[in-house]
Amino acid sequence: MNQRWSAQSITTAGAFVALTAIGANITSIAPFMMVGGVPITLQTFFAVLAGIVLGSRLGAFTMFVYMLLGLVGAPIFAQFKGGAAILLSPTFGFIVSFILVAYVTGKLVEKKKSLPMYVTAAVVGMAINYIFGTNWMYAAYLFWFDAPSGFTYGVAWAWMAVPLPKDIILSVVAGVFAYRIEKIGIGVQKVQKKQRAA
Repeated sequence: MNQRWSAQSITTAGAFVALTAIGANITSIAPFMMVGGVPITLQTFFAVLAGIVLGSRLGAFTMFVYMLLGLVGAPIFAQFKGGAAILLSPTFGFIVSFILVAYVTGKLVEKKKSLPMYVTAAVVGMAINYIFGTNWMYAAYLFWFDAPSGFTYGVAWAWMAVPLPKDIILSVVAGVFAYRIEKIGIGVQKVQKKQRAA
């Protein structure tokens, strides 16, 4: 483990694991967050924030821990699912993508800390989630899961068009929110720099 990760960083990382689990099932807590029958989950939102707030490596590690906890049986995935059987689910690729989402968004803002970069990083993270997850889903239906009648690659992307608008909005919100956190000095990376300078 990276020795530069302080106790505060690890605690914050644990909080992001919990927030991602809550975000996966937010409609169970707040039923009104269901628009046109489509649940507004916040997993990608928190994966993006984890990368920006915690940094690329700790953010990615946090999402790895989230995935691992779910695979060993903790009911922290969408619809309170958990267990190794989720590995065969067509949507498991979206969960795997959270690790990459956190890493890439963190890397981008580590290079330049400006509001446009924060928003860009968040949108790029969302795009990674869609590209990785949708291609995994298509492969799953093609090779090891029973595909619906008439299922094609285009159909897979058509399904993703439904939640796309809300995810774009949430990504922009995540970028702006993370930038505000950084500016007021709450970001883990900023706190660590202050500690090293002290």
